[in-house]
Amino acid sequence: MKNSFLGLVLCLFINQTFAQSTLGRSDLQLNTITTAVPFLLIAPDSRAGALGDAGVATSPDANSIHWNPAKLAFIEKDMGLSISYSPWLRRLVNDIGLSYVSFYKRLGKEQTLGASLRYFSLGDIKFTNDQGDPLGDFRPNEFAVDLAYSRKLGDKFSAGLAARYIYSNLTGGIDVSGTNTRAGTSFAVDVSAFYTNPDVELFGQEAIFNVGLNISNVGAKISYTDDANKDFLPMNMKLGQSLAFVLDDYNSIAIITDVNKLLVPTPPVYKLDNSGSPELDPVTNEPIIEKGKDPNASVMGGLIQSFSDAPGGMSEELREYNISVGTEYWYNKQFAVRVGYFHEHITKGNRKYITAGAGLKMSVFSLDFSYLIATTQNNPLANTVRFSLMFNFDDFKKQKEEN
Repeated sequence: MKNSFLGLVLCLFINQTFAQSTLGRSDLQLNTITTAVPFLLIAPDSRAGALGDAGVATSPDANSIHWNPAKLAFIEKDMGLSISYSPWLRRLVNDIGLSYVSFYKRLGKEQTLGASLRYFSLGDIKFTNDQGDPLGDFRPNEFAVDLAYSRKLGDKFSAGLAARYIYSNLTGGIDVSGTNTRAGTSFAVDVSAFYTNPDVELFGQEAIFNVGLNISNVGAKISYTDDANKDFLPMNMKLGQSLAFVLDDYNSIAIITDVNKLLVPTPPVYKLDNSGSPELDPVTNEPIIEKGKDPNASVMGGLIQSFSDAPGGMSEELREYNISVGTEYWYNKQFAVRVGYFHEHITKGNRKYITAGAGLKMSVFSLDFSYLIATTQNNPLANTVRFSLMFNFDDFKKQKEEN
């Protein structure tokens, strides 16, 4: 079947971009980590998208459910809504897009409840058999529904928890090589923490210092057939900080950094025979691992071993940490300009790009825009745009009272 796994291939493009040079078996051997449903890692909103995909420690807003649910406990408004959309992989196809809607409501001064819906459409695909005969058309799609809760544990610290239902339908139930396929489903949770100190003074300037941690997508493996091995969800750890300087009554600027790591097993290096095929163990009939660890681990086992299972040792392990840096400038709390940079090692996907964007806050809503500039050749993420529209219901209420 020629196109039956086209949707899956496109999904994998989201999680990594292939290196531009041919790499042999060496210290720079290409060894990317792949998971199921990588759409869960896409930055859904334009604010973080303009900051190099950094958002775990930024000031809280309606999109905090994705980046760090714990931030919601410190959100200033009583209730808000955000709607975001991003055309995706426009250099490859023109009908893939990510839509995101998030909502929050404060429950008193100490706790906040949030919910979100993420929908990823992979466009129209025509399925054919090995002879090229048409089998039908299908529009693969994936979505995730989140429910989040955040609570203050002190004046400067909060914790958050999010529960997530995941649905992924890539084949529409069409048989692949005689095997029945089905939609994959799973449940996952996020555990997060947030620290904020608004009373910092640094270099003679007032500053707000934030630290955030989010361990996300910890849940059951997912499968698209009844007899296939299940794949890991994109379990992920994001740790970051934000330092915002209040320059005067009208101007402020924040410096943001995030460090990101997938918490799934790294593919090992298998021992090869003289013909170049994996050598099998005579007892288990499984490929013999030359370097690294067995990736067929449990969810928690895979999470734990992800910190020490790279076949290249600690040097390769460190390459699995992606770095995001960004700067956000606000004028009069109404107009924002943002720039950022995302870096991933060449052997782990080679995603490298500059981001930029702007935001405008009106009386009852705010509008944000971001744009991605790839720094590697033939990057399918190049020229990615995102749009976000946020509503603060407190402002609606105040405007109504004034009228």
